[in-house]
Amino acid sequence: MSKIHSELVVAIVGMGPRGLSVLERLLVRLAERRGPAVSIWVFDPGEHGAGRIWRTDQPDWFLMNTPAGEVSMYSGDPDEGPPRAGAGPSLHEWLSAGRAGPRWAELGQNGYAPRACYGRYLCDVFDNLVAHKPDNVTIHVARSRVERVERHEGRLRLVARSGRIVLADKLVLTTGHPVTAPRPWERELLDHAAGRPGVRYVRGDSAADLDLEPVRAGEPVGVLGLGLTFLDVVMALTVGRGGEFEPGPAGEQRYRPSGREPRVFAGSRSGLPMLARGVNQKAPKYRYEAKFLTRGAVAEARHRARRETGSAQLDFRRDVLPLLQLEVEHVYYTTLIRDRCGEEAARRFARLHLSCAGGKAADLVDKALVELGIAHVARIDLERMARPFADRRFADPAEYHRHVLGLLGQDLAEALRGNVHGPVKAALDILRDLRGAVRAAVDHGGLRPRSHREDFVGWFTPINTMVSAGPPAIRLAQVRALVEAGVLHLVGPALRVGTAPDGFLLDSAQVAGPGQVVGTLIDARIPRPSVRQDASPLTRQLLADGLISEYVNASSCADDVFATGAVSTTRAPFHAIGSDGRANPDLYVLGIPTENLRWFTQIGNGRPGPLSAFHADADAVAGDVLAGPAAGVVLPAANGSARAGEIRADQRLACSAGGDHGRR
Repeated sequence: MSKIHSELVVAIVGMGPRGLSVLERLLVRLAERRGPAVSIWVFDPGEHGAGRIWRTDQPDWFLMNTPAGEVSMYSGDPDEGPPRAGAGPSLHEWLSAGRAGPRWAELGQNGYAPRACYGRYLCDVFDNLVAHKPDNVTIHVARSRVERVERHEGRLRLVARSGRIVLADKLVLTTGHPVTAPRPWERELLDHAAGRPGVRYVRGDSAADLDLEPVRAGEPVGVLGLGLTFLDVVMALTVGRGGEFEPGPAGEQRYRPSGREPRVFAGSRSGLPMLARGVNQKAPKYRYEAKFLTRGAVAEARHRARRETGSAQLDFRRDVLPLLQLEVEHVYYTTLIRDRCGEEAARRFARLHLSCAGGKAADLVDKALVELGIAHVARIDLERMARPFADRRFADPAEYHRHVLGLLGQDLAEALRGNVHGPVKAALDILRDLRGAVRAAVDHGGLRPRSHREDFVGWFTPINTMVSAGPPAIRLAQVRALVEAGVLHLVGPALRVGTAPDGFLLDSAQVAGPGQVVGTLIDARIPRPSVRQDASPLTRQLLADGLISEYVNASSCADDVFATGAVSTTRAPFHAIGSDGRANPDLYVLGIPTENLRWFTQIGNGRPGPLSAFHADADAVAGDVLAGPAAGVVLPAANGSARAGEIRADQRLACSAGGDHGRR
């Protein structure tokens, strides 16, 4: 029999940005009501607020890739009172007040703060939440990992590594980026290095957690991946070793080596570093509203799919991508025409374009560009921008470097035109604001399994990340400088990794030459989250005991399944779904562990202004936590016998007729 208790006990495991956001929205709601006592336990082995990824002891050369003015962990603007849940400064406002020191006070709302500065901001937010909590709330700070959760007399019994035991009524898991067990190909690289002195393979992780100290000056070092972590690794091996960047006579960046740098050889599938973000010209609260990829358009596509196939699941390339392309083209051509022909011509084009779709829109663009005398302008092609070297062959690394430097120069020029006045970066920047619209189409089994796996996760997501989630322009200018200084060597597209007696062999299928042997190989790619690869004792125990399960996208209308690696949850408020197919009303999972059930969960901040999706997710959890006990929700059984109509509409997993989207 359950023990009667009057105090609501809530536990949050993982106190980085996601956990912090849940705590913030809990306190906002608790401040608005009077009720019985609430006890909130917050668990994290690191700094509460910053967590592991944003910890404050990182060096300042690790930068964020979001302008400071667009970052806020408070779900409301500051007022005349103290910073507290629901009312506090954005990162830019906090920096401007000198809270991170005078060096960063003049950064500006369009500047990019160091990751450590953001960590200090997050810790300050946490301290303010605790200092100004409602009187009937007790917050217990536990600096430890939780290693086990089990049912105990109707509650959840948490066992921490420190030995502390807590009985909770509600548990929210916001555990962030996992440390994963090595996959087979990683194990091969680790085994190869283990038997050879001086040879190392460094597995992927946050750059601040990579052991780069043993890398020697002048040593050839391999780096896998050319994304944001690659940039951090390169900064650590150059600026972090005393090198300096300085402006050249034409405003370009030049690198002055310290002599302590290694020789870096890096490559990836695309062969091109991530494209730069356009210089920010938007107000912090600006939001682009979808004009083509609307909820109505997605609903219409689902009705059409159901009529044609019996399933409401969509095909990404057929049903979603054309609408997304129309959004990008609308901004690109409108901005381009405004720049070339004036505001009135741009407005006229925009009105006509909004009335078209499909082939009609393409015909309109062709006709308008001819009439305006600019038919020669380049068309925007996301795949070509992200994969510019597809099917190209280069005679040697020098020829390849010339092409790379040329493309980086062009991208920098576009970035400096800005994300409002520059047609290219204005168009690419809206992909960030359209994430919510894309999620409405793809999350919770919105796509057919094969399209989800191949078209969306395998093809579109890397392209989207490449063109819209990149670094500030200064980073790309510094990459060019490092290549020109001979410190950084880009191996080429279609990177291949082999083994050699004294290390690893890196070469490109598209660049002629013998390749390069390196003694140290650094994986500069954050491991993909996977509930079955997660090395955490807690995740392993929850999975083994059936308290959580893996989300498998499956449909009776297609002979295909996609084991996503995501923790399976309901829609908001994100109750965990156990191995029995039931939603656990007392257990919630939010953020990165649910990636591929939901999309782009790695976002680590909210935005000023109306509740962003980041804050709205946290608020959904907070509202349900405080709503009291709820009945379990039965999801489709493994035999596919349940129908979508038998599931509560607010918590179902976008099932097709006869589908089985809750299956493990």
